[in-house]
Amino acid sequence: MKSLQRLYSSGSALMLTYFVFIIAVGSVLLALPQATPQSGGMRYIDALFTATSAACVTGLITVNTAALSRFGQTVIMTLIQAGGLGIIAFSTIYLVIPVSRISLRSSSIIQQYYIDQVDFNPRRIVRSILVFTFTVQAIGAVMLYGSFSRSEVDAPLFAALFHAVSAFCNAGFSTFADSLERFVFDHDVTLTIVLLIVVGGIGFVVLQDVLAKLRDRRRRLALHTRVVLLATAGFIFIGTVLFLALERGSGVFAEMTSVQAGMAALFQSVTPRTAGFNTVAQNELSPSAILLTTTLMFSGGAPGSVAGGIKVTTVLIILAAAILGTDENGDLQLGRRRIPARVVSKAHGLLVKALLIVVISSMLIAISEHSLIREGTALKTLLFEVVSAFGTVGLSLGITHLLSDAGKVVIICTMFAGRVGLISLAMPRQRARGERLIGYPTGEVLIG
Repeated sequence: MKSLQRLYSSGSALMLTYFVFIIAVGSVLLALPQATPQSGGMRYIDALFTATSAACVTGLITVNTAALSRFGQTVIMTLIQAGGLGIIAFSTIYLVIPVSRISLRSSSIIQQYYIDQVDFNPRRIVRSILVFTFTVQAIGAVMLYGSFSRSEVDAPLFAALFHAVSAFCNAGFSTFADSLERFVFDHDVTLTIVLLIVVGGIGFVVLQDVLAKLRDRRRRLALHTRVVLLATAGFIFIGTVLFLALERGSGVFAEMTSVQAGMAALFQSVTPRTAGFNTVAQNELSPSAILLTTTLMFSGGAPGSVAGGIKVTTVLIILAAAILGTDENGDLQLGRRRIPARVVSKAHGLLVKALLIVVISSMLIAISEHSLIREGTALKTLLFEVVSAFGTVGLSLGITHLLSDAGKVVIICTMFAGRVGLISLAMPRQRARGERLIGYPTGEVLIG
């Protein structure tokens, strides 16, 4: 009994249990004939794939979401919402248990994901996050409803709500067979989706800090907020410029006007981090643009948000440490602030763990899909699929539905690892009491 209690006192175990539970329930519901009435029900491996993709807010699909019934689409939207809120949804349930005080472990779980300080009133913070999420999604749904109504979309209200939830949670699921390609020139739709993606990918900590700054001009933004805003703006701007440079001349933007090309490039710069909607077919992009998209997918969004990837702060810290170097204590100086050595070390550790996941998954997918490779599918196409799954993005070069059952299992595990596993590994390991008392002699190892 005590061993079971110790297991569930672990933040990683709590999170794993939550996601496994919603994926299991979702897969059973999606396997019902009511979810896909035209085909009489999807195979369980496809239901499991779709449920994992939705709960991990990825967006990769083996069965087109447009082919699902309203029941099936509602199940997916619910999974997206539960997976997008993730640990906050679980913590809401956990915190309503009548206890006299919140344990340090519970506080650390919430802090790891969404908030900076949780000690004073975690219940109010969780409630604020839920209210903020539903408010933003409602505003987004209203904005999308007008455009969808004018476009004579089937069930525009449901479509607007579905896409608002999917965009804010950075999921990339769409009730349209071609994702958002039909709206490539509808700037009302694309801008609304872009704003929802960015707000969802920035994180509650940053938004809360910005709102506090707006209320009190004398307040100084936290370093984390400034780093996230700078990195996010930089990724979006540089990505937009590069996509324009790569695709404007003879690529997919060649036949567009300057404004249309600019909007399409902006959307293509935002969606890989880590939403997965597309307004242009990804397999029509140039090889260099596909490589840029892959890089953005791997980088992801901000910590404490619904975005995946290794996070923009990790990228910024690693680049800064490589370019500027660290002092004798391993600390990194950014502006007038000092980043502790433990944070720099954690960033490098996350990068290595992420690369291991991608490399192992790529090897497994290459083995499982040897028949596709023999038929002419390039290895880079499979690698794109793996990075998309790891970054919980959902973009594809069009091969997801062609994967074998073994390949689908590999992608399922990669999506789960990208959403849950990497963050679990990032959680601080609790050292045994005796381990803290032991000091070991220093050893030198040559590097480089």
